[in-house]
Amino acid sequence: MIGIIPAAGAGERIQPLGCSKELLPVGSRHVDGVERPKAVAEYLVERMIAAGAEQICMVISAEKSDIVKYFAERDYGAEIFYVVQQRPRGLCDALFRAESFVRNHDRVLIGLPDTIWFPENAFRPAIDSGADVELVLFPVVNPSAFDAVICDDSGRVERVEVKQPDARSCWIWGAVTTSGQALHALRLLWEARHREDQYLGHLLNAYMGAGNGVHATLSGETYMDVGTLAGYRAAQDFLRERGKRKPTVSEAA
Repeated sequence: MIGIIPAAGAGERIQPLGCSKELLPVGSRHVDGVERPKAVAEYLVERMIAAGAEQICMVISAEKSDIVKYFAERDYGAEIFYVVQQRPRGLCDALFRAESFVRNHDRVLIGLPDTIWFPENAFRPAIDSGADVELVLFPVVNPSAFDAVICDDSGRVERVEVKQPDARSCWIWGAVTTSGQALHALRLLWEARHREDQYLGHLLNAYMGAGNGVHATLSGETYMDVGTLAGYRAAQDFLRERGKRKPTVSEAA
C-alpha cells in the first residue's frame, strides 16, 4: 500500500509564511520525551501509515526543500520519497506526477496535507470496501468551499459538486483510496481530456460519465482545512480542547 500527498501548492490563502504551508505548526508531538510543535502534514502521514502504507510519495515544488528536511529528521514507519511538480497546474497534475510509482500497488491512499481530520482511522472502512475508487467523506458546515459529494443510500456516488455555492450535500471528500489500476485509468482519462481538469471532482464526474463506478464511505466525523487563517485557528482550538478530554471510542480505535 502506498500514499500520495500533493504538497506543491503555493498556499496563497494563508501567505505570507516563513515556511511551506504543510509545515505550519498545529498541536504538538513528543520527541524523546520533549514536547515539540507538530507540522500539519504530519497528521496525514501518520494516518496513512496507520492505515498500512509502506511508502508515501510527496509531490512538492522545487522551492519546498524545507518539507524534505523536516521529514528527514526522524524515522517514520514508511519510506517517504519525493516527486517535483515544476509548475502549479492543479491537484490532478500533482497526483499524476506520482502515478507511475503507484500503478502496480493494490491500494493507493490520497489526502491533502493542509487538513486535519478525525477519526484517525477513517481510511480503514474505505480500504476494506475494496472499491476501485472510494471517497472518504466528512461533514462540514460550509460545503461550498469544498467538493461536495452526492451519493445514494448504498454509497454509490452520483456527482461531485466542485465548490458550488448551492451545494446539495454537507458531505465532502477529504481523502481517497483507489487501486493502482483505477488511478492509471483516471490519468489516461485526464490526458484524453487534454489535461484541462485541475480539480479532482471534475475528473471524477467525467470518470463516472464514462460508465465507471465511484463509491463513498461516510466514515469521517471532523474535518479542518488549515489552509486559511480561520481554519488554522479553528484547528488549534479543536486540538487544544481535544487534549483536555479523553478520546472517544471511535477516536481511540
